[in-house]
Amino acid sequence: MKRILITKILIIAMIIPALSQNSVDALRYSKITFNGTARYMGMCGAFGALGADFSVLSTNPAGIGLYKRSEYIISPSIYLGKTASTYNGQTGEDNKMNFNLGNAGIILAQDISQSKKAGGWKNVQFGFGLNRTNNFNNRIYIEGVNSKNSLVDTYAEYADGIPYRDIEKDEYGDYAYDLNLAWWTYLIDTISGSTYKSAAPPGDILQRKSIESWGSMNEMILSFGANYNDRLYIGATFGFPSIRYFQRSTYRETALTDATLPNDKFREFTLWDDLETRGTGFNFKFGLIFRAADWIRLGAAIHTPTYYTNLTDEWNTSIKSEFDDGFTEVRSSPYGTFDYDLTTPMRAIGSIAFIIGQYGLISADYEYVNYSEARLRSKSYSFFNENDDINAKYTSTGNIRVGTEWRYDRLRFRGGYAFYGSPFKSGINDGKQNSYSLGLGFREKYYFIDFAWVLTKSSEDYYLYGTQDIVVNPVKNDFTNNNFLLTLGLRF
Repeated sequence: MKRILITKILIIAMIIPALSQNSVDALRYSKITFNGTARYMGMCGAFGALGADFSVLSTNPAGIGLYKRSEYIISPSIYLGKTASTYNGQTGEDNKMNFNLGNAGIILAQDISQSKKAGGWKNVQFGFGLNRTNNFNNRIYIEGVNSKNSLVDTYAEYADGIPYRDIEKDEYGDYAYDLNLAWWTYLIDTISGSTYKSAAPPGDILQRKSIESWGSMNEMILSFGANYNDRLYIGATFGFPSIRYFQRSTYRETALTDATLPNDKFREFTLWDDLETRGTGFNFKFGLIFRAADWIRLGAAIHTPTYYTNLTDEWNTSIKSEFDDGFTEVRSSPYGTFDYDLTTPMRAIGSIAFIIGQYGLISADYEYVNYSEARLRSKSYSFFNENDDINAKYTSTGNIRVGTEWRYDRLRFRGGYAFYGSPFKSGINDGKQNSYSLGLGFREKYYFIDFAWVLTKSSEDYYLYGTQDIVVNPVKNDFTNNNFLLTLGLRF
């Protein structure tokens, strides 16, 4: 019974697959994965107590305090994503490749130990650049036969109780992106003035959906740090993240037999949705690293929530219907736009690293985040239901990153593992993520070159549509992502 109720919570927001702002959007922009230099990625981001890598400016800014020389880095990468989807016993696969910039930036370090006013302070540092924090590039293909219901049934249920003339004339209002399109493409019809029937058959329907997404989250960073007596390192980062998210989906239903509803002769319909989200935000991060002994370091960092105060969604929807008698109709919505704010959860990170002489090191991070703290806001809309949905679906979780590096002359050999806990409450979804990494580096006095490969696997359930009365089986999506990185660095 608990799982049934939880499933209803999941799909109640999906009565019509409209592109409104909801808990899914809040989670998408709250989840941050480890991204950065090839050295950082080669150890699965376990750098919270190590520092001296540009990527840590977005995780534990105290890491900048370990720089004693200035440095410039750039990290191009190739991303390969593959998704296998299973729906009602049928499997579909798709993949996508993306070339991107993992990060680029500069660290300026200044020795102040000779200054009479320095006291125990040895160095100060300034850092500026860009770190990628999320990659939205993906393709999903779903296919399966539904023997129980149709997406059109949700239109009919949603329309129930609404006078048909309100739907018919509403080309720019509340129903412009769903019911109005379904009405004018003859997918729903009225039985009485406010009771509706679906044109689709009650089952034996082939359902297909393709979803392509692209874009990224990048964080422009401005960091400051200092080194006290080679024992305590402090750092702070002002982060200015930006979001570019694009999604295009095509959903199609085809009747497989002639068992159509009386007098309707439904054969097929196609639904196209396009969504674009852009915006920028602000956050602040502060961190410490303490060298307890030559062989052990401890780190801690805290991140404020990120405040996105100018997110903008733009979207449109089209429907095409086809009937057995050859009749076809196409209708498109106007382009919709909406401005809103999002506050993502705060984060806390604890770290430990063991330095094994000149031979190597082992490092680990633990990150705490509570995804139920995300909040949507707008001056023109309350978001009460959406924020309640965030509280109902999401929870706190811990993310663990472990990495190691071993030296042989000028070569560095690296490996790592990361576990990101599920943001969903028990019984709602999976959402766990496992990453495995390998890396190789070559270091000279004035330059270095690093390579890394990261394999990430995760699974999540996805619902094509649904209401409390119209339930579909979940689509199980298995994601396999490969990321290949190269970092070029110059010291001066």
